Amino acid sequence: MAPSKRALASKVAVNEARQEIVGYESPRPSLGIHRLVFVMFRQLGRETVYAPGWRLQFNTKDFVELYNLELPVAAAFFNC
Repeated sequence: MAPSKRALASKVAVNEARQEIVGYESPRPSLGIHRLVFVMFRQLGRETVYAPGWRLQFNTKDFVELYNLELPVAAAFFNC
């Protein structure tokens, strides 16, 4: 994937019930090494969270700030 499209939201789930607002999309690397990072943030309370308008160029920092999420509580990283 081109550097300009390097951030992709492969899944976004919210609230205790893990309601999917962006359904899971599996990695499909075709060229080179892809770095995949899955991060879980703590929500301060139940809140209406809207799906981002796009998967590509997803900005995690902006999403965290918009919904006032706390620091990550879990993360996984791997290459494929």
